[in-house]
Formats: sequence, structure tokens, C-alpha cells
Amino acid sequence: MTYKFDFETYIDRTNTNARALEENHFPDVVTREGFSKIPMWVADMSFPTVPAAIEKMKKRLDHPIFGYFITPDEYFDAIISWQKRRNGVDIERENISYENGVLGGIASIARVLAAPGDNVLIHAPSYVGFINTMKANGYNPIFSNLYLDENNIWRMDYEDMDRKIKENNINLAIFCSPHNPSGRVWTREELERAYEVFKENNVYVITDEIWSDLILADNVHIPAWSINEDAKMRTITTYAPSKTFNLAAFIGAYHLVFNPYLKARIDRQVEKTAYNRQNVLSCAALIGAYSDEGAAYVDELREVLAKNISYAIDFIEKNFKGVSLARPQGTYVIYLNTKEWEEANNKSHDELLNRAVEYGVIWQDGRPFMMDHTIRVNLSLPFAKLVEAFDRLDKYVFNGDW
Repeated sequence: MTYKFDFETYIDRTNTNARALEENHFPDVVTREGFSKIPMWVADMSFPTVPAAIEKMKKRLDHPIFGYFITPDEYFDAIISWQKRRNGVDIERENISYENGVLGGIASIARVLAAPGDNVLIHAPSYVGFINTMKANGYNPIFSNLYLDENNIWRMDYEDMDRKIKENNINLAIFCSPHNPSGRVWTREELERAYEVFKENNVYVITDEIWSDLILADNVHIPAWSINEDAKMRTITTYAPSKTFNLAAFIGAYHLVFNPYLKARIDRQVEKTAYNRQNVLSCAALIGAYSDEGAAYVDELREVLAKNISYAIDFIEKNFKGVSLARPQGTYVIYLNTKEWEEANNKSHDELLNRAVEYGVIWQDGRPFMMDHTIRVNLSLPFAKLVEAFDRLDKYVFNGDW
């Protein structure tokens, strides 16, 4: 298939300070001579961003003064239009607040909704950023485990959620939708059941919906706050264009709050840090990304990601005996369980991880996401490079002679 945007060229990121390529993610492992590094760990893409975002920034750079600036109406209008276009929801300007980043926003919001030392409910497997941010800010994560049903689909355990909340006196939950690293896109019925638990226990919810544009196949993202009026009043939702358009380096997120009392308190908390100031170029990038061209880019990107994920899953199921995973419904990551392979081949998890890195496949240890024998793999790279990576995993790792 021919695409308007370039998702096929593999762009060399050497000497660009790209964390995905240049951070020493496995400090004790040396990649063998003759094998280039293929970054498949940290969640940014090996695709160029949408040209409209670059053009908006270039236009702003034509003016040579970069003093203090006021966020323009165009920024808020772009977010309102994007949420209507992509999620079918209506928001107002007064619902939107800027944040330097999703994790920083979650930390600031948590200070309003819970006291340091409080317990916070998080699903496991869990995005490692939630865990580290909560711990670093003095909170104690309490995990409610997701489980795989008979159809190999990740599910929430509502009874466990209720029990953990009651036993640990929890009044704040961090909720990921779509879920990272499982890739689940929660249905309306699942959201309604989760929010019944939150309502019964008077739990406020911070939802991270940064992956909400990257939905696969016929799945549909439903903003958690939109399911009913009670959810709207107890939810603060964080978004950013960074995952969708590969703009993480520009630093810029936003959150939506519909409860006026909570919004006033959160805005005051954010103001007190005196750090949460928007970058003029990240503002321009969002406006360019949340455009007609940006919408077309996302539509094509979703097709590319679906192709990559289908190829990877088919390859794993055919060639990697003892490796299992659930098919993601969103995001561009897969979460492998390698326990059976490790036991059958008498290899430790660290030996498996390191072996791939020796041959240039830089993936991510899944254990910090709160599940043993797991690996998170980022599939957002040109198809030819994806094929090369899985050929290496086949020849040198899962079916190779060690």
C-alpha cells in the first residue's frame, strides 16, 4: 500500500542524542561487531513526525524574538477540535490545563487528591513511570492484577479492585486507557464497572489517555470521564501529542478537568511549582499536529502499526515456541511472556534479554512493569527493519545455538 506519509524509510538517529538509540539501556552488554542497534524499547517511534507540526514550528521560528508568550486561542481550539474529531466528545476551553508532561501532571494532581504516604491503586502489569513517579512523590502503589481470560484478553478484576481499595483505605487510582503495556482498549461496559467501584469507595481517578489516538482494528477509545456524570466529576484525564506524533522531546501535555472545585485546586497546585510553563515551539507543534493533516497522518499510522503488530504476532506464534502474548488492541507495544521458553531452554530471563542485545535488538525488560518473565517490545519502526529484528531474534536468540 502506498502512503502519503513516509513510514518506510529507516532514519539513522546516530549522534542526535536519541535516548532510544544512545542510552546505555543494558550497560553490561556489548552489541557484537557487524550488528547495528535496532531500538525497540523506550516508547518513541522510528517514524518522522507529521510535516504540519514541523511547518508550524518553522513558521514561528521565522520571527526572531522568543520572549514570554501567552498561549494563543488556536492552541485551545486545536485541542477542542481534536477531541471532538477523534473521540466524539465536547469540551470547553475552561476544562483544559497545560502540563509539561503526563507524569509531572500526575504528580502535581496527586498532591491535590492524596497526601504523601497514602496508598494509590494501580493495575498490574503497570507502566513503570506510574510506579516510579508515585514512589518518588511519597505514595505507596497498591496493585490490582489484570488477568488473561479464556480468550487471552486482559481483564480487570473488579472484586480485587474493591477489596484492595477497602483494605488499604485508598482514595486515589491511576488508570491507564488504553493500557500500557498490555494494549487493552477498555470497552464502555468495562469502564462503567470500574467506575462503579470507584464511586462506591469515593475514589478519585487520574486517567492517562496518552495512547488514545493509537487504536487498532475496530476497537474504539472511550474517554473514561465521558461515561457518566459521576465519572466526569471524579476524573482528571491527561493527554499529549507526544506518542501519536513522536514529539516527546518538545515536552508538552495537557489535562482535562470538569469538576470546577478540583480544577481550581489543581491549577493552584501547578502554579505554585513555578516550573509549568509552556514552550512556544511545543505549542506550535501541537497546533500543527492537531490538524486535518495530522488526522490523515494518524489514520495511516494506525494501519502501519496494525500491519507491524500482526506480522510480529504471527511470527512469534509460528517460530518462538514457549513465548506467549495477548494481541494488543491499541498502542504500538507488545508484552511477551517468556517463562515457558526459558524453562524449556534452561536459560534465565537476564540471559535471554542480554542475548538479543548482543545481536542489536534493544528491547525492554518487562519485570519493572510488575510481571516476571516478561519483555516489552516497541514495534513502531519501518516494516523492513521490523522484519530484520525478528529475523535476528529467530536466528540468534530463540532458535539459535548459544
